[in-house]
Amino acid sequence: MASWLPETLFEIVGQGPAPSKDYYQLLVTRSQVIFRWWKISLRSEYRSTKPGETKETHEDFLENSHLQVQIALIFGARILDYVFNLCEGKFDFLEWLSDDLLLSILSYLDLEDIARLSQTSRRFAKLCTSDKLWEQIVQPACDHITPDMRALAQDMGWRQMFFTNKLQLQRHLRKRIQRQGSQRNSEL
Repeated sequence: MASWLPETLFEIVGQGPAPSKDYYQLLVTRSQVIFRWWKISLRSEYRSTKPGETKETHEDFLENSHLQVQIALIFGARILDYVFNLCEGKFDFLEWLSDDLLLSILSYLDLEDIARLSQTSRRFAKLCTSDKLWEQIVQPACDHITPDMRALAQDMGWRQMFFTNKLQLQRHLRKRIQRQGSQRNSEL
């Protein structure tokens, strides 16, 4: 395992499939898979049931089909696949990078690559449409950004500003300046 990874690699909690009200937690650390459960029932025979816990090393988890079936039933096949990958040492290192670092990297991509990347996950969809990214893309593309252009970008968004043609931007800027002038005149 990479030493810079945090101790807890993955954690998810959930409720068992209906009609169960049981509560489950799955925790994957650098060295173990920990599965915890709490029986929640109004039936008298289950009231004294204590919470349970199973701890397995990554190697043991990969061979424990009973635990794998439980995880798949409660959390789904995608979570089970993800835990398998973690136990096999296959990490999604991009998940551990900060948003600011990812935005810096994304600003070097072609527009087509940004569009494709935005379809891979919710996190990348959010980053690829963020104003921070598009500000980093617009600024090098423009010779000079005036304070009026910056204010317009704050109003309409940097991404929208990037994809708006020059004539439309000039029209938006004129309207903005006219509004500011009329607001100043009404204040006097």
